[in-house]
Amino acid sequence: MSVTSGLLADKVVVVSGVGPGLGRSLCLRAGAAGAKVVLAARTESRLKEIADEVAAAGGSTLVVPTDISDDDAVAALVETTVSEFGRADVLVNNAFALPSMKPLARTDFDQITSSLELTVLGALRVIKAFTDSLAESKGAIVNINSMVIRHSEPRYGSYKLAKSALLAMSQTLATELGDKGIRINTVAPGYIWDDQLKWYFGEVAKKYGITPEQVYEQTASRSDLKRLPEPDEIADAAVFLASPMAAAITGHTLDVNCGEYHD
Repeated sequence: MSVTSGLLADKVVVVSGVGPGLGRSLCLRAGAAGAKVVLAARTESRLKEIADEVAAAGGSTLVVPTDISDDDAVAALVETTVSEFGRADVLVNNAFALPSMKPLARTDFDQITSSLELTVLGALRVIKAFTDSLAESKGAIVNINSMVIRHSEPRYGSYKLAKSALLAMSQTLATELGDKGIRINTVAPGYIWDDQLKWYFGEVAKKYGITPEQVYEQTASRSDLKRLPEPDEIADAAVFLASPMAAAITGHTLDVNCGEYHD
């Protein structure tokens, strides 16, 4: 049985930015917690694959291909959700743009702008569209952030710009929407041990003539627990913040990084 079993019983949870890693885990863990899960992203084939997994585990799903940079598409997401399930109780924003991994001096403004458009304005567009529905249900919003807000390491500048803006927006919205009964929190993962990171560590290992296991150990050694969090562990933190167990928590950021950074 999932540790989150029943936490979101009969809740309607909308997950925007459903990808193969954390996005998949967010949907599966929300389903395991008893939620009806609405999956939103641009790639319909991926949404259907993950929806099938949620359904196979006994969950109810709704697939709504959505471009969160498009007002009409987001409006259709809200309309379809409410039409199918009657309401929305939780919104999880997971969409983000891959960082440029260049110093800011060599990062194109177009790249920074597109990152802000997706990560920040995309999330705001979805939040604004769902505000009335979430106000009716006294619902919760969880925005997925990143440990990049805790450091200023080189080459992460454009990513930190976007994620710091997402944090500031989340804190402001927690105040602005609090009187509607809507809670807004963020989860800040560290490295996430998923297929993408496993591939990346493999490439690093080739470059330096070491094993992927050594790359993992060197990276994990910077954390208190000497390991890296897995997607389900990040998703469980989001489920907790979305659940009634966090009814008095809003405007907060929960770091899930195995102790690599302390706030």
